[in-house]
Amino acid sequence: MNKTKTLLALLLAVLMVVSIVGCTKKIDVAEYTSPTEAPAKTETKTETKPAETQTETAAQPAAEPAGLTYADGTVLRIAGGYNNRKNALTFDPDIAKEGITLADGKTYNAGDLKPTWVEVQNVLNIKIEDKFTGAGSAAKEFDYWKERLEEVDLVCGGASQLSENGVAGNIVNLAEYLDQMPNFKAYLEANPIVRLSITGDTNTGAIYFAPYFDGVNDIEKMPLMRVDWVAKLLDGEGEFAPEASKDLKAAVYEPYMPTSGKVEIDVVEPDGKTVKTIAKDYDAAGNIIANMNAKGVMTGAEAVNMLREYIDKAYNGYYGTTRSNLFCGQNAAWDADELVALLRCVVANPQTLNGTDTVQGLFSREEATASRRADMYRFAGVLFGVRGTESRQDFLYVGNDGKLHDARTETDLYKALERMHAMVEEGLISEAFVNGEDVKTQNYLEQDLGFMHYDYNQTQTLYNVTKLDNASGEKYMAVMIPVARWNDGTGEQFMRFTESWRSVKTDAWAISVKGIGNDTDKLNAALKLFDFAFSPEGQILMSYGPDAFIKTKADGSYETFNFNGTEMPVIADATWDELWEKANGNYTNYGRQYLGSTLSFVKSQAFEYQCTCEVGKEGAGYISNAIGLGTIKHPELAITENPWYTSVPTVLPTTKEENTLKSSYSDLTNNYYTGSGEGVNILVDQIVKGYTVEGMTDAETSASHVANAMSGAQYLAIQQTAYSRLLKYYEGLSK
Repeated sequence: MNKTKTLLALLLAVLMVVSIVGCTKKIDVAEYTSPTEAPAKTETKTETKPAETQTETAAQPAAEPAGLTYADGTVLRIAGGYNNRKNALTFDPDIAKEGITLADGKTYNAGDLKPTWVEVQNVLNIKIEDKFTGAGSAAKEFDYWKERLEEVDLVCGGASQLSENGVAGNIVNLAEYLDQMPNFKAYLEANPIVRLSITGDTNTGAIYFAPYFDGVNDIEKMPLMRVDWVAKLLDGEGEFAPEASKDLKAAVYEPYMPTSGKVEIDVVEPDGKTVKTIAKDYDAAGNIIANMNAKGVMTGAEAVNMLREYIDKAYNGYYGTTRSNLFCGQNAAWDADELVALLRCVVANPQTLNGTDTVQGLFSREEATASRRADMYRFAGVLFGVRGTESRQDFLYVGNDGKLHDARTETDLYKALERMHAMVEEGLISEAFVNGEDVKTQNYLEQDLGFMHYDYNQTQTLYNVTKLDNASGEKYMAVMIPVARWNDGTGEQFMRFTESWRSVKTDAWAISVKGIGNDTDKLNAALKLFDFAFSPEGQILMSYGPDAFIKTKADGSYETFNFNGTEMPVIADATWDELWEKANGNYTNYGRQYLGSTLSFVKSQAFEYQCTCEVGKEGAGYISNAIGLGTIKHPELAITENPWYTSVPTVLPTTKEENTLKSSYSDLTNNYYTGSGEGVNILVDQIVKGYTVEGMTDAETSASHVANAMSGAQYLAIQQTAYSRLLKYYEGLSK
């Protein structure tokens, strides 16, 4: 790397240890080429020292770390990747086929290392063997290897899994080598909450895995809508008078928001810069759900006109004839009741929206995939003010009492799911979700069949380019987080809050004790790889791939753009072309399947931002403005004065005995809360079918059943004990 790139890398080191908020309209992107258009064309030897010098040289300056020495060509067997073999370190036959030539001008065949890992191999002077099975998830991958860890040197797994196995002596304690890992150490020192989130033992300060960040300190998932449909239904003068509409199903859903009085809400004005307080005036307009339910049987046209009238009265004309801004604008202020009313209008007016006899309301990205179906109960948490549905650790959150709580043992969760089930009974949630059919976002959008889901912005708004007819105004966009009842300890209030906040991911990589055995070369090479991944150069590589995929100037330095105040590399024109040709603009799929990047460690949002289509930037920009101006609240990656805002650590430092005890609570871990693959998830089942488990007949009995019959109370007591130890440990770090 030349001097110019080295200086840039030092700047990046500063960027990547502070908050990263991507996809905002406030970013001034220099020389940006819209990805919706065709872009314009335009050997280091490892120092070797005796292993026994590690301790003696540990105190040397970070710029000259000593001790991590190993023989050139040391082999590392790595069982790391993402979910399936397409996202491995080497090319899968389905991707490489008979040979694939990438933007770096090189041809790769099935079984070849992907460009990122070729570069890692060259920079570190090691040899990589890909052992990844693609079992379906990091947790399943570790399950495959846990009884044969002598066969791998590095292995991926769930963060809690890896910590528990570290405590059991199966995983290397990275903390013992931090002085020989200057980049990793610097990252943790700059981000103490990260250190807190990965500490596996508070007595020793043990760290058993290298964390994975898919962005950091930024919103993760958000609601997305066909905003053109909202405008068709709600905007304009006069009455909505379609040629045809359907009758609504009998009402089941009951009001969540008040039915009288006023609720004041802070919104960001359309300029994106100022905050205005507006009121939901229930005395003037009533509650829209109560109004509709009292009306009884009505047509879709009548429902739309009732919602239009409600918006005009409840907001005292604030939205004018552009009523769709209640849901889709920078100044949106919608809540769960208003959404249900809108969904009723959507499903009862398919002729207006898509010219057919049917349209689906809420759906999930992959209706037959457990991890995607779970987004429906995660969305329920956002809609109805329930903490824990998007926790970084099971269903835990820090209450305003400073203690851990498990959403599964609290009635609020089940009451929210009851409301979601009511939406199913009214036909407001897709039939494919109810039946578990193999239908995906692209199907819904391409066929004009689906209205809304809860997901990642960049990957899902790309369908504006590939599946929707932009010329006719079709538009699928992220919309504002809803207003809900939240009690943060200052009293119940109506505000926007999201628990979907980027922090340490629940997947990670670790070093196998049995795999490396007594081989100091393997140990040092593995530690060196982890440390390199957190270096400035490594962070660019793990996000962007090698330099050949980055745009450079005549002098060899990077072309850059301003991303949140820091200059970040611009991807090469050939990379733009390839991104769309091979992955339809999906940055994550392109990075994982072709470059081998974004598989672990630190992923900057700067590359992803460049690949976000203009519609994606618009909606995410509204949300980013609202976060910046404080009208959307979120967990903090810190120990906050008000503990309710403290993000739950990704792992907790439980002992070997505690882990053994927790593993016996199989109802909580395996039997009823399956998050991927086949199996039972009673939260999803309750949305679809209502209460189905014996002993769980309503919110109160459900919370009690999980706490007692499923050992939820015992589990929570163990986690609370570990969390208390962690807080005490953090106090020591802070002194």
